[in-house]
Amino acid sequence: MIDALANSPLLTLFLVVATGAVLGAIPFGRMRFGAAGALFTGLALSAIAPQLGDGMQIVQTLGLALFVYTVGISAGATFFATLNKQLPLLGAATVATVIAALATILLGHALGIERDLGLGLFTGALTAAPALDAASRLTGTTGPSVGYSFGYPIGVIVGIVLVSMVVNRAWPGRGDTPALAGTSLASTTVLVHRTVNLRDVPQWYQQRVRFSYLRRDGTVRVIVPGEDLLAGDEVVAVGMPEVVEEVVAELGERSTRHVAHDRSLVEFTRMTVSNPDLASRSIAELNLPVRFGAVVTRVRRGDLELLARDDLILEPGDRIAVVVDRAELDAVHRFLGDSDRQVSELDVLSLGLGLMLGVGLGMVTVPMPGGSAFSLGPAAGPLIVGMALGALRRTGPIVWSLPGGANTTVRQMGLLLFLAALGLTAGPEVAAVLASPMAWRAALLSVVVSALSCVVLLLAARWVLDISAARSAGAVAGFLGQPAVLDAANSRKADERIETAYATLFAFAMVVKILLVPVIWNV
Repeated sequence: MIDALANSPLLTLFLVVATGAVLGAIPFGRMRFGAAGALFTGLALSAIAPQLGDGMQIVQTLGLALFVYTVGISAGATFFATLNKQLPLLGAATVATVIAALATILLGHALGIERDLGLGLFTGALTAAPALDAASRLTGTTGPSVGYSFGYPIGVIVGIVLVSMVVNRAWPGRGDTPALAGTSLASTTVLVHRTVNLRDVPQWYQQRVRFSYLRRDGTVRVIVPGEDLLAGDEVVAVGMPEVVEEVVAELGERSTRHVAHDRSLVEFTRMTVSNPDLASRSIAELNLPVRFGAVVTRVRRGDLELLARDDLILEPGDRIAVVVDRAELDAVHRFLGDSDRQVSELDVLSLGLGLMLGVGLGMVTVPMPGGSAFSLGPAAGPLIVGMALGALRRTGPIVWSLPGGANTTVRQMGLLLFLAALGLTAGPEVAAVLASPMAWRAALLSVVVSALSCVVLLLAARWVLDISAARSAGAVAGFLGQPAVLDAANSRKADERIETAYATLFAFAMVVKILLVPVIWNV
């Protein structure tokens, strides 16, 4: 069996992926390892047969680049839009990393752990591959690699356990924005009691509610943005339930009938935005009221239902709710594209260019004091480029944004390849440390470094920054820079704040860890 696996690296890789999926689905109390199961099955298999890890480094790099790039693409726009609000979280991550470095120095000295091995345990417990690269060049020994391989699984386990315990907590989160996931918009027919222009309705002017149907003198039609409402009119308001209630109180009372049920002249339908010319355009830029006399009320993006604000930027694969006169229905279909097949296809050009730029950025080396050098590596480089391109959304004819389904598929595949290949390459080193008298000391240092730093970050997020449990869990995943920890959080709760926090801290925390490597070595 081992000979067959050694002769077929692909068979080995997919065996680890498959068995890892089984392990990841097994519940250990309230916790499941999820995609990290591939890491542990890879470690076990390569510990038995070290030759199975030969040639897996390229698979590991490819999987990591795919994963972090797709995370960056999906979170980039939100990150840059809220960067000023994220500065306190960046500060908390810096403090947590410094505490981890201090724990490595003091506990490593107390336990009699060699400095190069301790440096590797620091990078492994915080799962920082670029920091390992800096440590290996700085020391010129194999100690950092051995320490990293031993500490890495411990850091993964600690991270998974912590986010599994935290992500579903009902923290107040007064310093956080509310989650969009799990919310649903309300649609209510309002009986108007007074004459008023739509521009004088504060909820409409502030883009917190959309109006769609208008019933006047027994005839139902699509409302015209900015028109006058007359006493006796019935209009359909769409928005968050509490905002719709404000509109009812502002305009009159709730009608006994729902005008949207009348489909005799006006149609309500959901259409997929598949026309590539419309990607990265705002709702206002579609100009549907002028083109077709139509109104967009909602946008379905993955599991999120969003109000169709004029400034909302469309992404490939968005499904928009359109209220339109029946005579213009076919024209709107042609304009939007409405093809699920088209949006399920990857734009190979944009994906390839983005990954090329990300890997290229990761290869740039910057000299540092003491003869060491700094580079972002294949993790932080593609993430930063992905975030930048995700914020740009498109450059001329190239649309950087990926359809939601395609993004999720590529991300999951990248994660599985990365973890499986990492396990297959790291198993022998981990087994060697486990078999040595140093094992319990190395394990203790790794647990203390990873747990202490993550707990400090969680305490700061909960009690100082007062952010939600979901964003705190994403912050831990980003602080560790660990895809498996992010997957553990996402598998337990659908909340877009998890990925935003992950993208916020990933590259920043990686840079801080790299900068602390020479400090730990020279103290």
